[in-house]
Amino acid sequence: MGDMSNSDFYAKNQINEGNHEAGFGCSVMELRSLMEMRGPEAVVKLQDDYTGTEGLCKRLKTSPTEGLAGDQTDLDKRKEIYGKNVIPPKKPKTFLQLVWEALQDVTLIILEIAALISLGLSFYHPPGDSSGEFCGAGAAGVEDEGEADAGWIEGAAILLSVVCVVLVTAFNDWSKEKQFRGLQNRIEQEQKFQVVRGSQVIQLPVSDIVVGDIAQIKYGDLLPADGVLIQGNDLKIDESSLTGESDHVKKNADKDPMLLSGTHVMEGSGRMVVTAVGVNSQTGIIMTLLGAGPEEEEKKQKKVKKQDGAAAMEMQPLKSAEGGESEEKEKKKHTGSKKEKSVLQGKLTKLAVQIGKAGLLMSAVTVIILVLYFAIDNFVLQKLPWLPECTPIYVQFFVKFFIIGVTVLVVAVPEGLPLAVTISLAYSVKKMMKDNNLVRHLDACETMGNATTICSDKTGTLTTNRMTVVQCYIGDVHYKEVPDPAALPTKSMDILINSISLNSAYTTKILPPDKEGGLPKQVGNKTECGLLGFLLDLKRDYQPIRNQIPEEKLYKVYTFNSVRKSMSTVIKLPDGSFRMYSKGASEIVLKKCSYILSEVGEVRVFRPRDKDEMVKKVIEPMACDGLRTICVAYRDFSSDPEPDWEDENSILNDLTAICVVGIEDPVRPEVPDAILKCQQAGITVRMVTGDNINTARAIAIKCGIIHPGEDFICIDGKEFNRRIRNEKGEVEQERIDKVWPKLRVLARSSPTDKHTLVKGIIDSTLGEQRQVVAVTGDGTNDGPALKKADVGFAMGIAGTDVAKEASDIILTDDNFSSIVKAVMWGRNVYDSISKFLQFQLTVNVVAVIVAFTGACITQDSPLKAVQMLWVNLIMDTFASLALATEPPTESLLKRKPYGRNKPLISSTMTKNILGHGVFQLIIIFTLLFAGEKIFDIDSGRNAPLHSPPSEHYTIIFNTFVMMQLFNEINARKIHGERNVFDGIFRNPIFCTIVFGTFAAQIVIVQFGGKPFSCQPLNLEKWMWCIFLGLGELVWGQVIASVPNSKLRFLRRAGQLTRKDDLPEEDTNEDNDEIDHAERELRRGQILWFRGLNRIQTQIDVVNTFKSGTSFQGAGALRRQSSTTSQTQDVTNVSSPSHVSLSNALSSPTSTTAATAPSTTGQC
Repeated sequence: MGDMSNSDFYAKNQINEGNHEAGFGCSVMELRSLMEMRGPEAVVKLQDDYTGTEGLCKRLKTSPTEGLAGDQTDLDKRKEIYGKNVIPPKKPKTFLQLVWEALQDVTLIILEIAALISLGLSFYHPPGDSSGEFCGAGAAGVEDEGEADAGWIEGAAILLSVVCVVLVTAFNDWSKEKQFRGLQNRIEQEQKFQVVRGSQVIQLPVSDIVVGDIAQIKYGDLLPADGVLIQGNDLKIDESSLTGESDHVKKNADKDPMLLSGTHVMEGSGRMVVTAVGVNSQTGIIMTLLGAGPEEEEKKQKKVKKQDGAAAMEMQPLKSAEGGESEEKEKKKHTGSKKEKSVLQGKLTKLAVQIGKAGLLMSAVTVIILVLYFAIDNFVLQKLPWLPECTPIYVQFFVKFFIIGVTVLVVAVPEGLPLAVTISLAYSVKKMMKDNNLVRHLDACETMGNATTICSDKTGTLTTNRMTVVQCYIGDVHYKEVPDPAALPTKSMDILINSISLNSAYTTKILPPDKEGGLPKQVGNKTECGLLGFLLDLKRDYQPIRNQIPEEKLYKVYTFNSVRKSMSTVIKLPDGSFRMYSKGASEIVLKKCSYILSEVGEVRVFRPRDKDEMVKKVIEPMACDGLRTICVAYRDFSSDPEPDWEDENSILNDLTAICVVGIEDPVRPEVPDAILKCQQAGITVRMVTGDNINTARAIAIKCGIIHPGEDFICIDGKEFNRRIRNEKGEVEQERIDKVWPKLRVLARSSPTDKHTLVKGIIDSTLGEQRQVVAVTGDGTNDGPALKKADVGFAMGIAGTDVAKEASDIILTDDNFSSIVKAVMWGRNVYDSISKFLQFQLTVNVVAVIVAFTGACITQDSPLKAVQMLWVNLIMDTFASLALATEPPTESLLKRKPYGRNKPLISSTMTKNILGHGVFQLIIIFTLLFAGEKIFDIDSGRNAPLHSPPSEHYTIIFNTFVMMQLFNEINARKIHGERNVFDGIFRNPIFCTIVFGTFAAQIVIVQFGGKPFSCQPLNLEKWMWCIFLGLGELVWGQVIASVPNSKLRFLRRAGQLTRKDDLPEEDTNEDNDEIDHAERELRRGQILWFRGLNRIQTQIDVVNTFKSGTSFQGAGALRRQSSTTSQTQDVTNVSSPSHVSLSNALSSPTSTTAATAPSTTGQC
């Protein structure tokens, strides 16, 4: 990055040397070259050029302790000179680009070509007037009808309808992209950072940070800008996102003070002065290089991906609007392509390709039959010669046949499927924001509907995260409520107050309430807030003590982490000796105590026997009341010799216990009800917490996770590891399988335990379905578990940036009951798609069969190309809008999860599709072959080329559309419910679309004329069409009365073939299977060239309708939040009886070997 030749790149953000005149002592380029230094050389450069950090602060006109004054003109000036802290997003695609992309659809291209040929031929008049007589019967009607001039209308109408389809698709893509950007901006606004301005610590949106700000950094932060460390306590940074080195880097002001944006704080705390923001920060420089141009960018990204394990992609959602950009962009980026493509979309795209193949076969056969029939009829039976002057007329016939064939294909290929998913997901994501779920990855929304297990944290998620000390043990007395300060020994009291005030993050404070009569506001770490509140209850204040010993005077800080489970602070006393204050989980700190303060505040020996007694009489009773127990202790050291502070084991030992407090964190009132809903919905809730086993059990009972008398396991991390590891200490899946099904509470667990549990449940092969696991987390160390889970929930309020980065959904209110809403929305997405699918497939089957048989028997499709395109528009675009936006109902939580291998099309749906299909075909064929007699009108069959539209065929078209409209209402219910109108007015979009389509149909039939091949109908015929359409609703009730058990043969349609079981892709490949399928649909040559040889027999086609459900490499589809995903966790899926093999399999044959016998369709 040291290459200065890129400076022109950033010219607009810098006014180079002119900055000195602007009143600041250093220019952008100087600061950038400073930030490119590392380690000792950076310290030397700081010293030489700026006389240390103090000098740097002076030149930037800021104070290391008080920060900037916060004066608006000064801030604006800084933004102007040093740039804003945003990385400008890539330009969105313009509407025209999206139109161009939509035009790439192969079926549309074929239609366009056919329409153009048709147009061209309609304007070509063969020489001589007599041609018609020699060219066979087909051409006879051409001139007679005087309609030859109208021949161009059909071609023009096809082109027009193509334009409509393209515009609708482009508009949908455009609104989708817009929503993605809105979501991205929302994620960015959520991210705030603590800075000091005017001696006050305030929370600022990341984009408002300017050069010269003093930022307070703490464990779990994602650094928003580059800076130089002023003062740090035990600070360790994970720089892997920039350097690829996974080891944590220790930072301190005198050895390595350089902090870079996009890196994660893994331990400790400190303060830094911001030196570079936005495009001038190290992340910004990389981003700007990556954004050089789409083609270059793609190459570079591949390079970056190879070079450093966690390419800059990881930092994207930080402050650039590139993070979750539109799906199209995601597809281009190999790093992101797996993220935004939902599992359901995978199933559907596969299904669409298979339906497309079947449609291709039908259309090819249609064209071949029409051509052969025409040729045999004219040249063999009538023995007509092929005359040169007849060629244009014959070609016109062939073009007409070709258009019919293409139209069959257009109707058969369900382009609406991917659209329906997008609309449904986008709609859900928008609505979920109102339910406090900020969805970062679209697929998470739908995966959540299949969740079978939720592993939840306790603090803050199940409880209110408002800590208050309610019991304490001081001076050999156990107080059941906060004692009167006068009753406590003075010596103990003084040490206790100093210990709590100094040995807690100085950012933790208790502020006066916002509203009068409200509770005081707790800022910072909630446990520490509880302890500070305890001091206030004892009528003492912590602030004067902190003012006396400010943070920079603390001699050494051992910050809290998941290994230590305690925090200690060392201060230097006036006589030169040292005192260390400690606090932490009571069992852990008490083990290290050798002394205790007696009832008069004197130190006495604390024997192991006393410890056991204290655990039994004080700690366990507190824990059984659901309290979190914290022990506060201290130790004195002499100054000669000074202790070796790096030797933690000897330092954190021989402590003197001051007191033990019991902190209450009450259960959120709405949680027990939410957990009950989960249990009714077939989801097991497990609690994973760092708390004591008794506290955890007490809270689990209050929440309703465990009920007395049930068969469940509550264990702590130690016991869990003993049960799941073999003699060598390796985790064994069989051992985990013995533990997890009954496990409800895992206490005193480390982040590794959480990850092991999640991985164990996901990889388990116990049930016939693979478990779908959701996990909540808030700490930096929860990252691996959040990434490993199918859906990771991070806490919006208490969560660290690292946790949010690893998650799929952010709970903006940290509340467990919001997770239940996510489940409801997820299930609703699945149901919406099923509704659409049921409707779509009915239309597909009927339209294709009608066009095919009509063409074969009458040489002309009863439904014309333009009519088919209109039907296609109704059933694809409008129906996907209408059915995909149904709001969820509570009844969704009354059933068990579908599971991963459930066919998309259940037996009830198959019954509905076939039942309605048969009804519609009977009606249409009756009208086709007997309609002219019923209505006493001219027959429309065997009409010559370019003849005017017939009333007969108009009635068929109109009835067909009416039946679709009423069947759309039937499609609202997919579980065999009787009342299809239930809640219909709660969905205004649905009503609007149904009435809108009906109105459009009236216009088309009455005024469509030649372009739509329609003849206006009178009221009576309209009534008949509507009456036949209404028959759909009655027929729907008849179908609902047929029990599924009588239709066993339908269930077999869901069986997966062995070919489908083998995952088609490996996670290492750049292009995943879904994109394969997508490409088959979109860029479709493959459809044409390979389609025919891939087509299976008709029975296979029936099977494929359901085998769209085989779950391709579930591991690969699980989104990867950063490029460094655990490649070893490829989860291969095989057959509905489901075998998952964790470590990447060496060859596909091993999957087959491991496959259990396929079970027949699961419904």
